[in-house]
Amino acid sequence: MRPSSFRSLTTTARLRATTPPPASENGAINPRWLSDLQKRLQQSLSLKIAPKKVDEVRERLAHLDKNWLELAAGREGFLADPERRGLDRHAVQWGDMLYSNDVFASQGHVNNVIYNRLAESGRVNWTRNLAQFSDPKYEQEWYDLMSPKSIGLILASIRTDFKFPMTFPDRVTVLHKLVTKPDYSSDRFYLEAVMYSEQQRRPAAKCFEDIVVYDYRAAKKAPLKPFMVDELQATYDLQEEKKKEAEKKVAELQEFVQQVEDSAGTA
Repeated sequence: MRPSSFRSLTTTARLRATTPPPASENGAINPRWLSDLQKRLQQSLSLKIAPKKVDEVRERLAHLDKNWLELAAGREGFLADPERRGLDRHAVQWGDMLYSNDVFASQGHVNNVIYNRLAESGRVNWTRNLAQFSDPKYEQEWYDLMSPKSIGLILASIRTDFKFPMTFPDRVTVLHKLVTKPDYSSDRFYLEAVMYSEQQRRPAAKCFEDIVVYDYRAAKKAPLKPFMVDELQATYDLQEEKKKEAEKKVAELQEFVQQVEDSAGTA
């Protein structure tokens, strides 16, 4: 029998967590680094630089414009490939916004509760997406994690940090990452979610989630199945790899624009 005090991963219920969600390791990253870098590149076009450098600057700007999400998310350890996205360019709805009767208030912003719903939907899709990277014979078991059939996932707690008031119209992409690397004894793990605004090209909110593994047949917590641990560990390792790659690419871009600025007037 399904316990009345527990709800599945698709709800916003709270189950008492034994440990608070770990803090992100990337809190020092300037959230406006992308716009700052783009601004410096744009401004360098007005400097006295060689024609070849002008072309190179424009190439870098085009690269940033096309790959901003992969770079921004990658720096924080999120996998942003389309097949990894929980929600991909989800349209913000007019009805998602909250308005105030205060005449001095702003024109409204997305209701805070919407972010948790976005995180929940994104997490379900993120989990189901893992099936495509695992052995096909386990596909149904990945999908069953979203149901009370056997081994399932329960949201024990969620904490939301709001970054700026997102508004309509906009599109939001929701990504998840493993904060801790599960092992074969893990009966819980931690996730971090980020919601990227397409208009602002930066996070509108982040969520920190404590996920419990629950055996509905035995009515108690249970460890993850070995094939799930294997895939989650591979995902965690890929996160670390992509983070290093993104940091290297951003460092190269920052070094490039610095060189362009330093060379101005010597063309």
